[in-house]
Amino acid sequence: MATAIPNMELANLVTQKLKEVTEERGRVTILVAGRTGVGKSTLINEVFQGQFAKTGQGRPVTKDTREITKEGVPLSIIDTRGMEMADFNTTLRELETRIKERNNLSDPKLHIHVAWVCIMEDSRRVEQAESDLVKVLAKHFPVAVVITKSRSDDGFKAEVQRLLPDAKNVVRVRALPEHFDDGHSLEPMGLVELVQLTNELVPEGQRNALAAAQKVDIGSKVARAHVALGTAATLAAGVGVAPIPFSDAALLVPIQIGALAKITSVFGLPLSTGFLTTLVSGAAGCTGATFVGRALVANALKLIPGAGSIAGGAISAVTAAMLTMALGEAYIAVLARLCKEKPVGEITETEIAEAFKRQLKAV
Repeated sequence: MATAIPNMELANLVTQKLKEVTEERGRVTILVAGRTGVGKSTLINEVFQGQFAKTGQGRPVTKDTREITKEGVPLSIIDTRGMEMADFNTTLRELETRIKERNNLSDPKLHIHVAWVCIMEDSRRVEQAESDLVKVLAKHFPVAVVITKSRSDDGFKAEVQRLLPDAKNVVRVRALPEHFDDGHSLEPMGLVELVQLTNELVPEGQRNALAAAQKVDIGSKVARAHVALGTAATLAAGVGVAPIPFSDAALLVPIQIGALAKITSVFGLPLSTGFLTTLVSGAAGCTGATFVGRALVANALKLIPGAGSIAGGAISAVTAAMLTMALGEAYIAVLARLCKEKPVGEITETEIAEAFKRQLKAV
C-alpha cells in the first residue's frame, strides 16, 4: 500500500470506511431458552466476548424475556425465562407475538436469526414446555438444541433428536472444565461445534457479526476475513484493468482500507479512526518492493497506445489483486496469531500495528 493522500483526507477516508463496515456487519440476534440452572449465562459468557451475560445491558421483551446487548459487541441475546412456571404457555404465546412483530420488520438486522434451546444432560428428559417451545420457534427461525453440562451421553442426544424433530441439530457442550475428587478432569467441549452450527443456521448477512461476537472459534473469524479479502481483491483487480496511467494507487487505497477495516471488524476488535489510520500509515512504508516494481511496469505499459495499454492493464489487474491479497493475508495472519495468544479484549492497538509492520516486511 503506497499513497500520497494527505493525513486529513486519509482520516476522513478511514472514518467513512469504518462507518460502512460497521453498518454492513450489523448484528446477530440469538434467542436462548432453558430452565433455571441449565447454564445459559455460563454458556453465553464462554462463547461470546466480554462476559456478555454479566456485563451486558438488558431490556424487557416480554414479562419473562429480556434482550441483552453490550457496547462494541454486534450481538443481541434474547433470554427467555420462566419455562418451569405453570403458566409457561401464556409466556410462549406472548413471546411468539413479539417474534412475529420483530421478524416482520423491514430491516433483517433487527430480526431474531436463530435460537438455542438448552437442556441439561443430567435431567435425562425432555419436558413438554421444551417440546412446545422448539415447535413454536422453529416456525420462525432455525433452532439448535444445546445439551449443557455434558458428561456422559448414554444415548441422550439421540433421544433428544427423536423427541425434538423440529430442531435443526443437537450439540452437546460443556462450557467449563470440571474437576473431580478422584483427580480426573473434564475439559470444555462442543463450543466450537456450536458456533459452527450457528454460523450455518444464521443468514449470510449475519455471519460477520457472529464471527466478531464469538471468541471460541478463531477459524470462523479467519474464514469470514478471507471472504471479505476475496471481495476486495476482485474490486482491486477491476481498478487495475482501467487503462489510466498512474491512477491505480489512489483508487486502490480506499479498497485496501476497506479490506483492513472489514478484517478488523470480523475479528471483533474495536474499530477506531485513529487505530486504522495508524495501521494504514504503517503499511504504506512496508509494501514489498516486488509488488511496487510490478505496479510501475504495468502503469508504464499503459502509456503505450493500443496493445501496450491492454497489456499494461492486464498486468496491473494481477498486481492490484496480488498486492491487496498480500496486504490482507498478512493482516489476517497477525490477528489470528494474536487471538490465539490472548483474549481479544487484551490485545492492544500498538501490538497489532507493530506485528503488522513486522509481517509486511517479511512478505
